Amino acid sequence: MMTTQLRKDAARNWERIVATARDLVDQGAVLQLNDVARRAGLGVATVYRHFATPEALLETVAAPCLEALAAHGEQALADADPWRALEGFLSRIVEAQVTDPALPPVAAATTDTLPRTTELKESLASAGTTLLGRARDARVVRSDLAAADLVPLMCGIAHAVTVHGGTPTDRIDTAHRYLATLLEGMRATPPNT
Repeated sequence: MMTTQLRKDAARNWERIVATARDLVDQGAVLQLNDVARRAGLGVATVYRHFATPEALLETVAAPCLEALAAHGEQALADADPWRALEGFLSRIVEAQVTDPALPPVAAATTDTLPRTTELKESLASAGTTLLGRARDARVVRSDLAAADLVPLMCGIAHAVTVHGGTPTDRIDTAHRYLATLLEGMRATPPNT
């Protein structure tokens, strides 16, 4: 996402760089700015003017997915049913992890290059913490489940789906199946069982 107004040619170059990077990430390639420049038909200096590091470019590629997840987090927070809200939020997270190859490395990074990435990741973490807290208060999830557990659990599902492989549709189906199993384990046990 561009944060400043660019000249038309600079804006076209920015869009070409991001589109090329998106294609490379979707193909499973590691982003190298020189490769992006070559494939985009631009000079290396042009790419470096827009993106000082491959990490900044990767975060830019992942930004639309992070923005959509943050928006979904806001919608989930408005849901009055704590279980449905948490389940829907986690479902979207795991779907995004298995369908957008730019997301896992950006989500797993301990430091961010772009302030917008940090802002979006903090929004997601806050939504997850609040949703889990509401579900815990409603006694629909285990009381020993901590907010810090959510990210490793979602990453675990994404990794398991990656190992499992398959078509994109198969991967989403597998992710939902694994998430359903996890959610069942997260549920609070009714007192009379």
